[in-house]
Amino acid sequence: THDQLYVIAEINNDIDTSYNSISKNEKTPLFSAARLLQGDVGSGKTLVAFFVALRIIDLGGQIAFLAPTEILAKQHAENAAKLLEPITGKDRFAKEQGVRVAFLTGNIKAKSRTPLLKALKAAEIDIIIGTHALFSDQVQYYDLRLVIIDEQQRFGVVQRNAIVAKGQNSLANKSIKNFTPNVLMMSATPIPQTLALTVYGDLDVSTIKTMPAGRKPIKTYLTVQGHENRVYEAVREEITKGHQAYFVYPLIEASEDKDLIKPMLKSAEEQYNFLSTQVYPEFRCAIVHSKIEDVRQSQILQDFNSGKIQILIATTVVEVGVDVPNATCMVIEQAERFGLAALHQLRGRIGRGVSQSFCFLIYAKKLTEIGTSRLQIMRENNDGFLIAEKDLQLRGPGEVTGIQQSGYLTLGIADPIRDKEILELAHKEAINTIMSKKDYAT
Repeated sequence: THDQLYVIAEINNDIDTSYNSISKNEKTPLFSAARLLQGDVGSGKTLVAFFVALRIIDLGGQIAFLAPTEILAKQHAENAAKLLEPITGKDRFAKEQGVRVAFLTGNIKAKSRTPLLKALKAAEIDIIIGTHALFSDQVQYYDLRLVIIDEQQRFGVVQRNAIVAKGQNSLANKSIKNFTPNVLMMSATPIPQTLALTVYGDLDVSTIKTMPAGRKPIKTYLTVQGHENRVYEAVREEITKGHQAYFVYPLIEASEDKDLIKPMLKSAEEQYNFLSTQVYPEFRCAIVHSKIEDVRQSQILQDFNSGKIQILIATTVVEVGVDVPNATCMVIEQAERFGLAALHQLRGRIGRGVSQSFCFLIYAKKLTEIGTSRLQIMRENNDGFLIAEKDLQLRGPGEVTGIQQSGYLTLGIADPIRDKEILELAHKEAINTIMSKKDYAT
């Protein structure tokens, strides 16, 4: 889309500036980009990241592509292998070859892991895609110039710093000091701290607003507990038309907590038994959650993707990394138990085809004021960035320079919500003032 092309050019300019700062003077603090790529679910952020990765590879560097779950990391690795590996060019040693993609998670056994880590350190891998294993102690990079963090709201500040430190170490070994690898963070719903950094810090923002042609806005409905049958019948109608549906629950198994004062939470396991035998016995149902082994999870998701399974009962394991255009219904029971980011991401599993999609948020009869506000925000908005701003209003921006990612930031005069425009202007003026100084680099 037009927005994707614009954002690619914008980030490539960051990359070029970063490399130029190293070639001009290696003794001063060097420029490296820190950018948030904001785009709604399905807008094409991953493809943008692949183009940026190609720019880094062209310049002789490595890329670490970090994803929060093995399901999502595997999806990215498969897409990268399909799209990038056939692209040939000369590597840093002037050898003609294709893009070398590798996949690393904690589940990869030592027999395969050892040669992979050796190849990474020896510059025989261009882009490595994986989970938290990418910043484990044994992992060493040859020349890590770009860190891509997908679904960045799923990672803590300490985790992000750990992967960046890997890049700093790889460059220090080449006598390039004071360099931090370029960081590209991607999210459909940024956490409040990220929004605060766009105002106060040196985090630039690129936005993809254009969605692929043919997409229709998802219709979201709120249903109070006790009226689930209405939702079940609406879903049945969609499945009868040949579509598919997700049902998401906050727990895997029924809670062992017998405290009757607390509200009972529905679990994926018991609801799978209920839905598959009493509500939808004529359709094929399946269940997926984190306690199911990875191989089995992959097979279930593959069967759902191919249409062999009509109804998928799950926990938030399907929040990211599942792309099934034929799925048109998302049912989230006890929706008040989920945060705005999780609700928006779960809703983003549907609406990926040309058919109208529907999201049903089933909530408890007694809600807090914040819980009510959160569900109303979901019902009224489909825009991920707007939802994140609403989340900022509800939760606060957290520590701008610390590790606390939500909470309330108190300023003497300004209000980060009310005074957003003037704060952004002040930030821009401050950067311009600093950059105009001849000795700004020191």
